[in-house]
Amino acid sequence: MYKYQHGGDIYSEQSTADGKKFIDFSANINPLGLPASVGEAITKALPLCVNYPDAFCRRLAKATAEFLGVEPRHIFFGNGAADVLFRLALTLKPRKALLLAPTFADYEKALRTVACEIEYYNLQEEKSFGVEEDILEKINEQIDFLVICNPNNPTGEVCSKALLHKIVERCESAGVKILIDECFMDFVPKEEAYSLRELLRSHKNLLILKAFTKTFAMPGIRLGYVLCGDEKLHAALHANGQDWSVSILAQEAGIAAVQEQEYLKKSFALVAEERKFLVNALQSLGAQVYGSKANYIFFRCLGVSDLPQKLKAKGFLIRSCANYVNLGDDYYRIAVKKHADNKALIEAIKEVL
Repeated sequence: MYKYQHGGDIYSEQSTADGKKFIDFSANINPLGLPASVGEAITKALPLCVNYPDAFCRRLAKATAEFLGVEPRHIFFGNGAADVLFRLALTLKPRKALLLAPTFADYEKALRTVACEIEYYNLQEEKSFGVEEDILEKINEQIDFLVICNPNNPTGEVCSKALLHKIVERCESAGVKILIDECFMDFVPKEEAYSLRELLRSHKNLLILKAFTKTFAMPGIRLGYVLCGDEKLHAALHANGQDWSVSILAQEAGIAAVQEQEYLKKSFALVAEERKFLVNALQSLGAQVYGSKANYIFFRCLGVSDLPQKLKAKGFLIRSCANYVNLGDDYYRIAVKKHADNKALIEAIKEVL
């Protein structure tokens, strides 16, 4: 039987044995929830669903391009960022890829569908699971594809722009396509100090993955995209899959979402404040916290491998990181939520440790 490996599985069990509804800390979603305007846009668009969606997402591309400061022709949309990953794998068909370890599992899952060999760059705990300059030594003509999640999932650690510039240049000289996953970049303070969007025009080997999922709390709507300055690759992405992977409802939701500037300001302020609270609280309980610069906290409770089970009994779901490459069973990830939920989780952790 296929085993689901991500957080956010609220369907297998929806409440504790005594009927208490779970609070889900296993999926990293904006704690402010879906913007009201997005729900209204979806409702308003329902009559339009008698038509096929725009295969080129033209209105959505224009709105998103204005939001990001990029060109509409550089955006390819899919049914969530994960869908885009599988489309990229099918289109590029890399022979050998270099991945961080640990990192998001669906990079490898997508690449395995085209029989791609995987090599790992193992992140070191003693270096706070950060990417170091020695990654440059692993980039050569034998590698076709490199993926760097920035900030990384599950660690929440960021890679410096200076090092990323070196990596992109090294990839270009070696003929390597590089995908930077910036799906959680919106929650990083001073995003412009880390994002590589300004390199899209000058580096055709660079791809940047983004999603509406986490930023606008809309994972159930499914809307992600890749930024790509290579027009031939952009056309190939369209050719290697169905034309209607983005529904009318998802397109209208995205158009409404990128107008939500005040919502974003409130979200980022809340996440910054609550992230600090959770880090300090976990450290006071003896946990080792690493990275954690996005809207989730990555920590280790040395020798404690049953924390998810104990917390589940109390009504909280957290993400065990035991199935990540290069991590053990005492590493965990929790989302940053509203203060009342965060405080309740910390109290529960105190009780079970």
